[in-house]
Amino acid sequence: MKEAEAGVAGSNATVTARISPAGGLDILSRHEVAHLRGASGSGLHGLLRRCALAVLTSGAISDDPRAILEQYPDFDIQVLQQDRGIKIELINAPAQAFVDGQIIRGINELLVAVVRDIVYVSTQLEEIGGDLDPSDALTQAVFEVLRNARILKPNIDPSLVVCWGGHSISREEYDYTKAVGYQLGLRGLDICTGCGPGAMKGPMKGATIAHAKQRRRNNRYIGVTEPGIIAAESPNPIVNHLVIMPDIEKRLEAFVRIGHGIIVFPGGVGTAEEILYLLGILLHPDNMGTPFPLILTGPRQSAAYFEQIDRFLRLTLGEAVAQHYQIIVDDPTAVAKAMARGVDKVRNYRLDTKDAFFFNWALRIPLEFQIPFRPTHEAMRSLQLHHGRPQHELAADLRRAFSGIVAGNVKEEGVEAIEKHGPFDIDGDRDIMQALDKLLQAFVEQHRMKLPGAAAYVPCYRVITG
Repeated sequence: MKEAEAGVAGSNATVTARISPAGGLDILSRHEVAHLRGASGSGLHGLLRRCALAVLTSGAISDDPRAILEQYPDFDIQVLQQDRGIKIELINAPAQAFVDGQIIRGINELLVAVVRDIVYVSTQLEEIGGDLDPSDALTQAVFEVLRNARILKPNIDPSLVVCWGGHSISREEYDYTKAVGYQLGLRGLDICTGCGPGAMKGPMKGATIAHAKQRRRNNRYIGVTEPGIIAAESPNPIVNHLVIMPDIEKRLEAFVRIGHGIIVFPGGVGTAEEILYLLGILLHPDNMGTPFPLILTGPRQSAAYFEQIDRFLRLTLGEAVAQHYQIIVDDPTAVAKAMARGVDKVRNYRLDTKDAFFFNWALRIPLEFQIPFRPTHEAMRSLQLHHGRPQHELAADLRRAFSGIVAGNVKEEGVEAIEKHGPFDIDGDRDIMQALDKLLQAFVEQHRMKLPGAAAYVPCYRVITG
């Protein structure tokens, strides 16, 4: 790095620097650079600025999507084309990303991932699909983004465990996620999460110690995010492979395509959205018999949380839904052993069906789980939350309901819509609405909607229970 200049001192201290990208981004075309600089009229520069600032404040404790931009209003980033490659110019960047004038290597790599994925999605993704049907075209798009990010690794046995859970969790729950990650790491399993704090950081932190004890190298701590959420959930410092998917639907599909099993820790509405996404897919008739280990777990203090989730799922999707998940309370070793057995079943199944280890092509993901949902007030009111529908279709709309609440809580577009038009209305069958209202109220009471220390939570939704 050259030309580093310090700005103001204190918590908002800044640095201006020109850096060489680290981690696999050597050249860009003039057309791609123009896109990132905004010269093409694409509007990508604002997106690049927001995502880059989230990376440069890695580890920041905030879930307000506008707070970091307000803290560093003069921050800017420019990608510069040079004869021998590219440079990234950071103007008034957060000083916490630097040590003695040098940008931290891990943050440099994550910054490169931001540039790489924004460029690829903006210039290449729209050309993918061709003569494929819409669902296959969307899956192909997910594959292409992951391949371009070098996430897909052939000739490696299944070992990737996806960990879902909340960014706003208690200390006991966070320590438990670390203990589970430690046990997974001892068994040679890698970790993939949503890349943020809380239950997304804990499993990675635990696994790093276990991997070190086992002298295991080339460990993967994959973070999968999307532009609408990264500002509220900055990547944690342990992530060594970051990929930014274009939207939440492709982010969720990426999790289930690359993961060999999923562990769910306590969380809030985002975690409920993830659970409903996966269960909706597993409930589809075309996926009958497809092994996909799903374990819900937490410390003893969180037992009531999973009881509430379990009751809600059984009421809305039927008793048979419980066949697709296992609940283990307060036993990290049992969780890791069960997951290792499940991953082994996945390996044998992939061998029998000749499916790839690195990407689950055989899993059928219906189009209603792939089409991006824009949570407007009208769209939220139009959700069909009624009994009598196929289970996977009801699960898809329930997932959208939780996705809208996530947007209203932490995504800039959703927050602004709530400020302008008031809370989202959610309506449906009375018993479903009563169960939903009870579950959401429990999330509020347990401080799962916002980070601890934030202002008192004001619901961005109104459940019609009458």
